[in-house]
Amino acid sequence: MDSKRLASLCRDLADNKKAENIVILDLRQLSSVTDYFVICTGTSEPHLRAIVDEIMDTLREEHAVRPRAMDGTLHTAWVVLDFFDVMVHVMRAEVREHYDLEGLWGDAPRVRARKTARPKSEAD
Repeated sequence: MDSKRLASLCRDLADNKKAENIVILDLRQLSSVTDYFVICTGTSEPHLRAIVDEIMDTLREEHAVRPRAMDGTLHTAWVVLDFFDVMVHVMRAEVREHYDLEGLWGDAPRVRARKTARPKSEAD
């Protein structure tokens, strides 16, 4: 799966769990470390866990994709999933505002993502 599709899928999976203010930044022209950042906000520790689990479980089970690394904890209110070409940042609002990744990477274009993940039914 190419990095743009992976970023879009991560965005949709976060959306499945009602993550807020989801943004994809295209870093391909700005960074040699990763192609895309997916940044989203969770409202509580359980909400962060639900978002992270949705992304990790679905990518592992349906696409055989696992992160290279995971950094941060739910207690720190910022979890980073490193899929090499895509880094997913799941944060509480106050942490996101403080570190302002969108501002730090202000030259990065934002990607408009199409829905790629199937919506989860109430039974899932």
